[in-house]
Amino acid sequence: MECEICGKPVPENNPIRAKIEGSVMVVCKECSKLGTIQKAPAKPKFVKQTNKNRNNNKRPTTTRNRPYSRNEEPSEELIEDFSFEVRKARESKDWSREELGKRINERVSVISRIETGKMTPDVKLTKKLEKALNIKLLEKVDNIDLNQFINTSSGERTLGNVMKIKRK
Repeated sequence: MECEICGKPVPENNPIRAKIEGSVMVVCKECSKLGTIQKAPAKPKFVKQTNKNRNNNKRPTTTRNRPYSRNEEPSEELIEDFSFEVRKARESKDWSREELGKRINERVSVISRIETGKMTPDVKLTKKLEKALNIKLLEKVDNIDLNQFINTSSGERTLGNVMKIKRK
């Protein structure tokens, strides 16, 4: 194992972890002086089962690491002017940002950042906003056949062709 700063060898049985400029790195003794030394991560308290033990559980095994497929693409997308719609709906109900935050169990700063467009809410938060404000923020996205936008002169898909798709 090598120091992530200078490249000197670091003992593998007892590496030094130091937080330097906000990043935790494995470093040598000299480089550890550049930051604060971090405690070693706690050892897990559970014992990992072997394959022999797992087969006796009779639980179906599912694979989490599946390859990504186009069928799993999200079918809903956040509307472009979501920040304006959230603010408009909140004001039409005569709610303050604090009151909306209490109703959906979020901080006022989160509501402020969404309304100013500085933050894009995730799907879970978007659904909470939709329910509380009785508005529609997610729209269905149709699968677009990119082959119909292929430039006939070159026959290849280009960035410009894709940009035309987005504008329509």
